[in-house]
Amino acid sequence: MADTVIYDRHGAVAVISMNRPDSLNGFTTELCADLLLAFEEAQRDDSVRTIVFTGEGRAFSAGADLKQGFVGDRTTQGKLLFEYAPVLMAIADIPKPVIAAVPGFAAGIGMSFALHSDLLVMAEESFLLSPFTTISLLPDGGANWLLVRQLGYHRAFQLSIESERVSAERCLELGIANKVVPSATLREAAIAWGEELSHRAPLSVAATKKVMRHAMDGDWFDCFTMEAQEQGLLAKSEDAKEGIAAFLEKRKPEFTGK
Repeated sequence: MADTVIYDRHGAVAVISMNRPDSLNGFTTELCADLLLAFEEAQRDDSVRTIVFTGEGRAFSAGADLKQGFVGDRTTQGKLLFEYAPVLMAIADIPKPVIAAVPGFAAGIGMSFALHSDLLVMAEESFLLSPFTTISLLPDGGANWLLVRQLGYHRAFQLSIESERVSAERCLELGIANKVVPSATLREAAIAWGEELSHRAPLSVAATKKVMRHAMDGDWFDCFTMEAQEQGLLAKSEDAKEGIAAFLEKRKPEFTGK
């Protein structure tokens, strides 16, 4: 990885950390490209079962680096479509759970990246912020889609246009954060959760993520049909045989992802 991203391993957990602390991990063309490479590396490595996505320094991310956000030949629309979108799609498509660990705050498109992850752990003092109406822009990075589905239209619209700081505890109450932990132990807690999840059957986790992502848009029968298809494939796997045998023999299963 380049200097903008730190890629580290803790057992079966890959830690992908944005490394532009002097700019509060503001997004640039380079950071997007390096994040994409990091997620590709995590996907290729079969020994990686879960991913922790975080930021170095005082924040997860302050959003787009406005000092660099409007330079270069690419338009703002182009940046969203061809720089940000591929990373967000990688997070959604990778068949491994992505845990966003938020120190400090996640603002703007940084908030979108945190919410787009599969699971969200926040430090006690951290918050989310959608500041777009203070700079005459609108929420991006899929934030409108995410917030409306997770909060409902009225609450999502209010949060966005009032540029309200949403505390970690409030995020937990609203159901957009899974856990809130002390700031000093944020990364360790996220890695420990990732390690715990790494013992779950990887094919089962991947299929559940796939179907639940689809369920955000699909109707009931469409989702039911996909469940049936995935269940048919899982039932033929070696891991399913191992899981059932371990259950009957009252022992811990040893899943191989096959």
